Amino acid sequence: MTDTAKTDALWEQLRALPRPSLGELFADDADRVSKLSQRLEFDLGELGPVGMLLDWSKTHLDDGVIDAFEALADASGFDAARDALFSGGIVNPTEGRPATHGAMRGSGTDAQVEEAEALLARMGMLVEAIHDGALGEVKHLIHIGIGGSALGPDLAVDALTRDLKLVDVHVVSNIDGLALEQAFAACDPATTLIAVASKTFTTIETMTNAASALKWLADNGVSDPGGRVIALTANPEGAVEWGVDETRVLPFPESVGGRYSLWSSIGFPVALAIGMEEFGAMLAGAQAMDTHFREAQGRANGPLLAAFGDLYYARVRECQTRAVFAYDERLALLPDYLQQLEMESNGKSVTSAGKPVSQPTAPITWGGVGTDAQHAVFQWLHQGTHLIPVDFIASIAPGDELDPAHHKALLANCFAQGAALMAGGNMSADGKDPARAFAGDRPSAMILLDDCDAATFGALIAFHEHRTFANAVLMGINPFDQFGVELGKKMAKAIDSGEGEFDPSTAALMKAAGLSA
Repeated sequence: MTDTAKTDALWEQLRALPRPSLGELFADDADRVSKLSQRLEFDLGELGPVGMLLDWSKTHLDDGVIDAFEALADASGFDAARDALFSGGIVNPTEGRPATHGAMRGSGTDAQVEEAEALLARMGMLVEAIHDGALGEVKHLIHIGIGGSALGPDLAVDALTRDLKLVDVHVVSNIDGLALEQAFAACDPATTLIAVASKTFTTIETMTNAASALKWLADNGVSDPGGRVIALTANPEGAVEWGVDETRVLPFPESVGGRYSLWSSIGFPVALAIGMEEFGAMLAGAQAMDTHFREAQGRANGPLLAAFGDLYYARVRECQTRAVFAYDERLALLPDYLQQLEMESNGKSVTSAGKPVSQPTAPITWGGVGTDAQHAVFQWLHQGTHLIPVDFIASIAPGDELDPAHHKALLANCFAQGAALMAGGNMSADGKDPARAFAGDRPSAMILLDDCDAATFGALIAFHEHRTFANAVLMGINPFDQFGVELGKKMAKAIDSGEGEFDPSTAALMKAAGLSA
């Protein structure tokens, strides 16, 4: 139970605390790096170790700020909320549901985990059957979904298939026909399966694309297009009614939200591409992070400490955005994935009790890939007028087999950017040219992975899921509903059907595009 009066007072206390510069923080505390850096290492047995270094020392967090945030977590009922997440409690009050994505990787009640294991075993049997040729020769999969049903699989396939690709996967989410045509052009209809990923099996964009994919198969000589479809859904009856044979329907629980669904049958394209063994490693890495999040207390809890930093900048320093830069081509899609995870979860304006929030909630999450971004947006980060907290993510082990000079230069650039953002200075000969001046005192955090293998990738994604949940608890909001797009969907249907009345601007646009008389 949240103590609202106490949380309000703690937010005021946080705003009143001194704000020393990063340089002053380092000068005043010789142990700062050890205090705000954390090495997480998980022993996964036969799968080997998973390790990452979390370094928040280049942020403005200090003992006083963290003490206040720990008190805030206590007043916000963080421990009880965390327990509810893993014990099947109602953590999505607007829809009266638990959130059981953790159970899909072994973190939940016995009943939830047992159900999840059965569903994943069903998926595993189908994956192995396909690999063994039960559906004929399969070289390609077109995975059709949108939102979490596409972003998670797209990220995981891109990250984990650089060295191993049993099936070539193309993820299509956009209703723009060009996206689907590009996938068609890359695939042979005779050796292509279609995965249709929709929680309700009614999503307009997904079902429209699915119908076009079936037509493409039929137009190109596939005698039984429906026999090439795999359904990934929380509505198996709807999938069967649509025409998918029940043996090729892979259900997942209604209590698994779209942006948290990678671990469920929505991960089918990942498993098909890399095999169930590697998919299992991804789940094991995520479960190891679950255990850390469940057991570690206060500032020793990596995702919770990250949430302290997030909210310090969003609410105390009033930063409107947070940037994420992956210095690893394998994680090129991570900023897009985190954008949905964080902004759809916590982009809310009411509390879990339905009352208006009085402070900012989720900042704008954005980012890119290093070193490309250095020649685009880093000018703004270093010399612009906005204070932007930055996350850097990199891997000690390279993803390539080229000259080690490539990876050495990549990491050097990554570390240098964080150092430069903090240090500032003037690059002119006399140190006085304002155009060459850098203010410095700009915060960044570092997540340094030992490698970007399946298990470490799973731990990284689970870290961000828990970070998002911790943010929500500290703000008193519900991260598991997402009604923000529903009004737009309703109006899109009305425009598509030509029904309803709209503002003069929209009506004129409809007429110009031939959508109305």
